[in-house]
Amino acid sequence: MSSKQNHSEVSRRDFLRVGSLSFVGLSVSERATLSAAESDRSQKNCILIMMTGGASQLETFDPKPDAPSEIRGPLKAISTSVPGVFLSEALPQLAQRAGQFSIVRSLYHDAAPIHETGHQLIQTGRLSGGALNYPCFGSVVSRQWGPRGDAPPFVVLPRLVGSLGVNIYRGQQATFLGEAFEPATTVRESSTSGDYEIEIAGESKAIQQQYGKHRFGRLLLQARQLVERGTRCVIVNLFDDLHQQLTWDCHGTGTGTSGKVYEYRDSLGPAFDKALSTLLDDLSSKGLLSDTLVVATGEFGRTPQINAHGGRDHWPHVWSALVAGGGTPGGQVVGASDARSSAPVERPVHASELTATIYHHLGLNPQSCLARLDEQEIKLVEASPVQELVTG
Repeated sequence: MSSKQNHSEVSRRDFLRVGSLSFVGLSVSERATLSAAESDRSQKNCILIMMTGGASQLETFDPKPDAPSEIRGPLKAISTSVPGVFLSEALPQLAQRAGQFSIVRSLYHDAAPIHETGHQLIQTGRLSGGALNYPCFGSVVSRQWGPRGDAPPFVVLPRLVGSLGVNIYRGQQATFLGEAFEPATTVRESSTSGDYEIEIAGESKAIQQQYGKHRFGRLLLQARQLVERGTRCVIVNLFDDLHQQLTWDCHGTGTGTSGKVYEYRDSLGPAFDKALSTLLDDLSSKGLLSDTLVVATGEFGRTPQINAHGGRDHWPHVWSALVAGGGTPGGQVVGASDARSSAPVERPVHASELTATIYHHLGLNPQSCLARLDEQEIKLVEASPVQELVTG
């Protein structure tokens, strides 16, 4: 069902009324309060990097060097600049910068183990219910704070995520908030994956080389351009579909999307490592990192045990995220998975708590009212921010 269809059906049946995120009906004093809040938060930004396909925690942010080989996998763990913290050998440049970011190693959700549920939870903080799809945080922020200058307030790069396997909502649209708050994109929806160029005009060859002249590098450089220009929320789909290309969805079956886990070391990891390390350096050098929350995560993790094809399958029970900038502490690990990386054993963090953290950084109380449905309030998110990542 399209977002337009969903909007009209829900509106007719349930008389969905958007509430506290609008100036309509507010008193003069309430308008002044919101205006002051907007001024205070005018510089806050977020870049969410979706590692589409569900990146393996063991081959990225949570290696298990002491586990048996069928769990540990073929990649080694390497030391970082933070004593006692290890990353996968696929990420050597990030390992050098470990003091600049936090790692959340206890993310989980308990919904169906499909890509779409994780995308919904990370980007809206909720699961769709019946005909009701919840808006992406970027659309909510766009509606609340509006544009900053001539920059679009919310952009999805390069376009909305496409086919992930199940034809349901994927969490990147405005839904009942209306078309005015849909994200801008840089690629037409009719373009097929891989046949387009990601424009990065005006950047020197040197900076392009630092990011990497590959998909990941071009996308993250463009994300920095947008934030510098004034865009509040950027979602980067490192892949915008899971067909006919190597992605993080490493089942190992060799059918286009399903590479083996060693390809994290040989292909995906180096490109991601170079691009994200450069993004953090670039934002810092331009004075943007302290106001820009950078989150990199997949929609779920991968199974603890390597499968018969040399890959790992879907596993929403535990995975990891990297969180940097926005005043968040660096050099810390939040939560822990067990020795097999099969479940959280310390400080479980539900995926919706990450969404709440993003809202908090962008100046919105996650518990505030988004709308009313049958006289019941719908909150932005039911979860609270991850306190270990919250400042101020």
